[in-house]
Amino acid sequence: MELRVLQYFLAVAREQNISAAAQSLHLTQPTLSRQLRELEEELGKQLMIRGNRKITLTEEGMLLRKRAEEILELVDRTEKEVMQSDDAVTGDIYIGTGETDGVRQIAQTANRLQTSCPGIRFHIVSGDAVDVCERLDKGLLDFGVLLGDIDKTKYNYMELPMRDTWGVLMRGDSPLARRDAVSPGDLWDKPLILSRQMDNKSGLYRWLRKDPAQLRTVATYNLVYNATLMVEEGMGYVFTLDKLVNTIGRNLCFRPLRPRLELGMYMVWKKSQIFSKATELFLEHMQAQFSVSGDARE
Repeated sequence: MELRVLQYFLAVAREQNISAAAQSLHLTQPTLSRQLRELEEELGKQLMIRGNRKITLTEEGMLLRKRAEEILELVDRTEKEVMQSDDAVTGDIYIGTGETDGVRQIAQTANRLQTSCPGIRFHIVSGDAVDVCERLDKGLLDFGVLLGDIDKTKYNYMELPMRDTWGVLMRGDSPLARRDAVSPGDLWDKPLILSRQMDNKSGLYRWLRKDPAQLRTVATYNLVYNATLMVEEGMGYVFTLDKLVNTIGRNLCFRPLRPRLELGMYMVWKKSQIFSKATELFLEHMQAQFSVSGDARE
């Protein structure tokens, strides 16, 4: 399977039309059609359903599209790293992270590094822990920022001093808004909106002292912005981390939990990771910023 053919396949998947894809690739339509037929023959699978006006991917075609995008992204990154100049530190650093105010201090370190090495570019990829770990394992990220428990046998890691505080986001006219903090019993009969990655390891169910089946979970969310809209519309109470939502000027308020519940924060990377000059320098700056010795990497 050639990279060139994968690029052809992605062009057709993007355009959903062979004629339009052939034009964008500066190929003739018969040439592109032949390349796609040969790809399907090589894989022994039908990748596309060819309609009169529109191309639709089969289940196998959708899988190939996802993998092809990952492969070509990794090839592009590798080419850029190999072609870097020996005289100056340049390149791209990819960091995956969930929604956390702790990214602010990582951004401060990145900003200082760019002052001395303006050729370094940072790419922040947002996602929950599942998304970050999946991209990290595939080599699409250099570092991941994870909250709570991590698999220390799978990743090298650096424990960061920042900690996130759990709390509840609610409407300002809620009865619980008059309190300084929220206790477990306050929420047992309330409609709850929970993060999709919340599980028994998160600590929240232990804090609530209830099994999931005993709670009124009315919705789940991935991005806290969307959860905020559900709160404003009166759907329920959102468990989220502090400092993620600006409540000023809105009918919203955040109340911490009592007893307090916090999450530790780690920056992790693959044990088999081969660092570019840029990523090595960034890690050194992070360790210097937070006074972590090199031995803490493993």
